[in-house]
Amino acid sequence: MNDQSNRRPGGKSATGATKSDANGIVVSRLRALYQAVESEAVPQQFIDLLRRLDEAERAQSDD
Repeated sequence: MNDQSNRRPGGKSATGATKSDANGIVVSRLRALYQAVESEAVPQQFIDLLRRLDEAERAQSDD
């Protein structure tokens, strides 16, 4: 079935949710996910890798 067949007058779907309601839910869930990832600590392995890359760049620029 296509998306139009589930629509009712007024832009509501058969479940009663409007398209903007669905967008709002997606936005809030994406924000929550982003905030959860943002608050995680950077793994030590990544910090070590970045340090080694910085050292390699400095050594290359000294040549």
